[in-house]
Amino acid sequence: MTVIVRDLRPGTPADIEGFIRVRHRALPYVFFSPASVLHGLSLPRPDAHARKLLAVADGEIIGTAQVGLAEDSREPGQGSLNVYVDPARTGRGAGTLLVRTAEEHLAAHGAVKLFAWVLDEPADRAFAERHGYRPSRSAHFLRLDLACAALPPLQDPPPGVELRTAADFADDPRPLFALDAEAGSDEPGDIATEFTDYAAWVDEYWNHPHLDRELTSVAVADGRPVAFSVAHTHDAGRYRTGMTGTARAHRGRGLAKLVKNDSLHRARAAGYTEAYTGNDADNGPMLAINKWFGYEICATEVRHVRELG
Repeated sequence: MTVIVRDLRPGTPADIEGFIRVRHRALPYVFFSPASVLHGLSLPRPDAHARKLLAVADGEIIGTAQVGLAEDSREPGQGSLNVYVDPARTGRGAGTLLVRTAEEHLAAHGAVKLFAWVLDEPADRAFAERHGYRPSRSAHFLRLDLACAALPPLQDPPPGVELRTAADFADDPRPLFALDAEAGSDEPGDIATEFTDYAAWVDEYWNHPHLDRELTSVAVADGRPVAFSVAHTHDAGRYRTGMTGTARAHRGRGLAKLVKNDSLHRARAAGYTEAYTGNDADNGPMLAINKWFGYEICATEVRHVRELG
């Protein structure tokens, strides 16, 4: 059996369907759709040198890789490659070929350090270490049975705070951009990034096809957003929290719980039955909040790092 690696062809529905199929089999805690795959491919990010690669064996797509440079990193030369192979199609060399192709591409565009998320399973970790990657930080996927969960009762906002939705900012989402930039810069991670390009944020995040602006809850104080819980939804009844964050000056007031609880209640009322989220293992405050809601860890990934040269 011959395995080849090539780029995903945006105009070929079979390529997009194959990419989604492999990802859902290897990583069922994150949902993809044709719209979200095409959205990622359409982003104007020339400095990222991003590629979506497919491993194909006898006409069947059996592996994928998402590759690029962190163009919003404060430190240049930070690259990433996330490789997933259909669990029923491992052992055929697809993963190795995807890694080799991704590394050559990133090195050619100036990458000096590579980061890869790897499922915390013995075979996956051994594969990464054989290719020269060392383990770093970890992150958890969490799931909540939203149909049956005993969610905390809804609470009134504290004095001076009101609840709105992202849809209320449709005419001017810049205040949400400012909050996202502040809250996101404090999240733990290997690559320090910062949001400074509003237009790029609009393209990638505000216009994401899974963003549900009606179910994204926002706490507003003094006329500006101070906390939010971003909702992504999928037509299979699945809901995912993309980000929950609070402005630094308003932390310690329970606003993260307030906005997330409001969004979860409204998502359940809208018919969503499964809720997913993800947290860095060092993000103790958010893990505690999710445990309070009843989320349970369903899988863990370990970030692996390789220095080039």
